[in-house]
Amino acid sequence: MGLIPQRDYFDKDIANSDNTSGYYIIEHNDFVYNPRKSSDAPYGPISRYAYPDAGIVSPLYLCFRAKGDVDTNFFEWYFRSSAWHRYIYMTGDSGARHDRVSIKDDDFFSMPIRFPSSIEQKKIASFLNAIERRISSQQLLVDNLKKYKRGLSDELFGEKGPGERWMTVPFSEAFDLLQNNTFSRDEMSTENGIAYNIHYGDVLIKYGAVVDLSKSKVPYIRSDVSLSKFARSSYLRNGDIVIADTAEDYTVGKAVEIVGVADTKALSGLHTIPCRPKISFASMYLGYFINSKRFRTQILPLVQGTKVSSISKSEIQKTSIAFPSFEVQSQIASVLYALDHRIDICQACVHGLVRTKEALLQQLFI
Repeated sequence: MGLIPQRDYFDKDIANSDNTSGYYIIEHNDFVYNPRKSSDAPYGPISRYAYPDAGIVSPLYLCFRAKGDVDTNFFEWYFRSSAWHRYIYMTGDSGARHDRVSIKDDDFFSMPIRFPSSIEQKKIASFLNAIERRISSQQLLVDNLKKYKRGLSDELFGEKGPGERWMTVPFSEAFDLLQNNTFSRDEMSTENGIAYNIHYGDVLIKYGAVVDLSKSKVPYIRSDVSLSKFARSSYLRNGDIVIADTAEDYTVGKAVEIVGVADTKALSGLHTIPCRPKISFASMYLGYFINSKRFRTQILPLVQGTKVSSISKSEIQKTSIAFPSFEVQSQIASVLYALDHRIDICQACVHGLVRTKEALLQQLFI
């Protein structure tokens, strides 16, 4: 996140007048190096201080200021690249803590830096800033589309529905519960196996309301694992629902509707509740309904646990399923699926822009 006021991150003042002895005072456009490693910054991040008023930072960090004919915007991008990583790797002390870079101040400031003329610096910084703004605007579009979809879903699945009478039936009358498999991650494979495994973690994080098995990279159950204990009726088929029964947050009860199964064998794994409709529903309707605010509100009283929440098969059968006519179900699913498709396209654009920026950071700095 770079350099930000502590109250934007913590709910209290970590640094105050009683414990800031030895802190460094930094000014606008100063740089701060944090030697703590992370996945985004394998040799620690270097960030530019963008605020107009002076600030203070812990002596755990290394602070420095640009001098001479240099553009701080350019060097902010330079330090976001990997151009300086090799020097830190070659110069840093071996035997250092695994989570922090250990390098002497003198060695750090001896780091050679190559940079072009001030005019070229400004051009490079301006170009990369333009790409960053484009990424931000595209991500804002994605966020707004997701927000719009949530509002539309709340409206479509609200108590009034889309203007016609809805039926409500007990969950146990609408679904049969299927057998879920108990295979461990060690029994899974990314290579061709004998059956797909729908893992609850993927339901919570990877999938939307609908998962197309013909297009998704779903882990296989290894070919040397026997499926003999599973009846053919336990294999998932189009229209089946897989509900995550355990989560560490509000996502407990998140579900996917299975499509694109064809003749493929697929089973639902640990911590899931696989269900098969007894009633004819429009394709993809159930996936969107079960992920709606309306259904989540219904199952909230049935959820048990504090830090890790869960819902049992017996409890979820105590809730109900609401649905309008088949035609209206199809219309609802079609609208929400079209929005999902639009979101996916816009999100792919974000990923493409980010990859372009990363490639430029590798090519523009040497």
